Amino acid sequence: MASMGNKELVRTFVDKAFVQHDLDGAFEFISEDYMLHDSTHPDFPGGRAAFKEMLRECMESGVQNPSFTIDDQFAEDDRVVTRWTSSGCQTKDLPGIPSKGKCFNVSGITISRVSDGKIAEDWVTMDELGLQRQLGSA
Repeated sequence: MASMGNKELVRTFVDKAFVQHDLDGAFEFISEDYMLHDSTHPDFPGGRAAFKEMLRECMESGVQNPSFTIDDQFAEDDRVVTRWTSSGCQTKDLPGIPSKGKCFNVSGITISRVSDGKIAEDWVTMDELGLQRQLGSA
């Protein structure tokens, strides 16, 4: 039963943050001391406010027609594993990736740890090289 609750929590967060772009609504599901482990953001300082600002910057950084789909999701105890696909078209320079107006379709996996009904920690891995190749920077 707890696993179903945790899956629904993560799914709702993903929908609000990455589909509806409702960051204020999404961050009700993130703990105050949230931590992100992601090689694309190695200096993430931790905390809900820092994560919200990072996502806001990403969403405003020049990706047109963004989409985000949950392909698979599994849960056990306090962990939820989500396999996802994201796509869009780059319209502005991104950190280390100059804009060439190309579109992308990238997949990844996020492992979320849920504590006290909130997402407390995420480990993210995605096909960074594939993304760079699609955008013409690798």
